[in-house]
Amino acid sequence: MMFSKSQLQNYYEGYLQTKLLWNPQTTFCGLHQFQIDTESQLYRHPKVRLRLGQLAEQFVFNQLETLPSCDLLAENIQIQHHKQTLGELDAILKYKAHSYHLEIVYKFYLYDETLGTQEVDRWIGPNRNDSLLQKINKLKNKQLPLLYSIPSKIALQHLNLDFETIRQVVNYKAQLYIPYQKSITFETINKNCVEGFYIKRNQIALFSDSEFYIPNKLEWFLKSHANVDWCSYSHFIKESESYLSSKKSPLIWIKTSENHICKCFLVWW
Repeated sequence: MMFSKSQLQNYYEGYLQTKLLWNPQTTFCGLHQFQIDTESQLYRHPKVRLRLGQLAEQFVFNQLETLPSCDLLAENIQIQHHKQTLGELDAILKYKAHSYHLEIVYKFYLYDETLGTQEVDRWIGPNRNDSLLQKINKLKNKQLPLLYSIPSKIALQHLNLDFETIRQVVNYKAQLYIPYQKSITFETINKNCVEGFYIKRNQIALFSDSEFYIPNKLEWFLKSHANVDWCSYSHFIKESESYLSSKKSPLIWIKTSENHICKCFLVWW
């Protein structure tokens, strides 16, 4: 699939508008955010990767390459041992005289108040096959410790790094969605990450006088807007059924009869 420069630029701008999941001045579950402050809004990175998570990584690399005093030393480093892949280090960089190991995360989470006892327990993926807590544990127990393995040190030996001084950080962005017409109080998560709401199958009829659009996966980066091919309620019901019957929760845009446009997930569960 080929993308025009304008498409990539639009996806990049959508990515830039997504907020960090928590305040970079604090830690969350022991993790430190790496906030990238660059004034460049232009996407120039030569690579194009088709999966949303991979393209988010390229967007971060583009930011780093335009960040003053930043030297991106290596990206997407495959760590292998006896021909077995142990994992991947997203990026190694130097910034303002410090060395960093950076892991990049871009996620979509929905708030399920029936789960767990803490806020961190209740953020899950749209299809319930991943969660914020699972990703935090993977970062802390697998992805970040990988840096200090012998195979990693061998793979990075040409960079002449002092592994004892490398700071480990994340660039963790997320779009958050809360239950329709419910108010959620946030204690640790950045409330500015909320992009919309989610509805269940039995709530679709509440929007029977609306028009709908089901964006492709890379369009998930975007803010919802009017310049798309909207479909009728009856057409949307037929199209959405193929997702729901396969236990997939599509992201949808809704344009109400008052021309208010909103972004939400229709969940199968």
